[in-house]
Amino acid sequence: MNRPGRPSRPIAVVGPTATGKTALGVRLALELGGEVINADAMQLYRGMDIGTAKATPRERRGVPHHLLDVLEVTETASVAAYQRQARAEIERLLAAGRVPVLVGGSGLYVQAVLDDLRFPGTDPEVRAALEAEAAEVGAEALHGRLSRLDPDAAAAILPSNVRRIVRALEVIELTGQPFSANFPRPGEPRYGTRLVGVDREVTELDTLVEQRVRRMFERGLVAEVRALEARGLRSGRTASRALGYQQVLAELDGDGDFTAAATATVVATRRFVRKQRSWFRRDRRIHWFEGADQSLAGRVRAALGP
Repeated sequence: MNRPGRPSRPIAVVGPTATGKTALGVRLALELGGEVINADAMQLYRGMDIGTAKATPRERRGVPHHLLDVLEVTETASVAAYQRQARAEIERLLAAGRVPVLVGGSGLYVQAVLDDLRFPGTDPEVRAALEAEAAEVGAEALHGRLSRLDPDAAAAILPSNVRRIVRALEVIELTGQPFSANFPRPGEPRYGTRLVGVDREVTELDTLVEQRVRRMFERGLVAEVRALEARGLRSGRTASRALGYQQVLAELDGDGDFTAAATATVVATRRFVRKQRSWFRRDRRIHWFEGADQSLAGRVRAALGP
């Protein structure tokens, strides 16, 4: 238990999918007198449980979790809104003498909390025009324009990610400044947060990803997607693109081959894991640990110190 009036600094547990972040975050919260704050964009959604590997009540071991199940699948996740909400939770927990433990693999969401990221407003007309142009000429053409206007932003956005390309071009048009100017290089993390990274050897993680995806389908991912479809999943700009959910929706529209959907999910998840690793490895503030280490929690505790 923390001493009254002397709250510990927050901890952020980050890294690729399937490395063991969830269990480590819960263990640290239990041992340090803390509470978990979700930093996985897709776990914000109610009902998206199996496909996001959301911790079950049993796996949470009585530790309060925050910013889980706060959005309907029809709502669009907003990094700016998450930034406000997560910071408010951290400040509330610190004031109560609790240790905030931020856990998740959504790199931009973590960075939004810890760094001075800015999120300019939007203009529906400008965005609509860019979306129409993307539909006409294709995402790669717009990505080429972004490369000319803001090479740093283009390097961080996949040529296939229409939503983010449109957003970057929208901000450039509205502000006259590069989109990347809103995302400064990491400095001293807000609240003095200590960053813990969990990773595993590449081939081992590829195997773990495949095992996780197969378990998701065995545990009822298809039924979960069907239930969410009835609640408007298809109209959700963010939720409908989630790994696993997108692949199942495609098969519901096609041949109904959910074995193929599982295989496609494995491939997409492995690709996403590599992107996560690349994102987090650029952050020199992160102290990395091997997820397969049986004494992982003890090593992390020792490294964190008092």
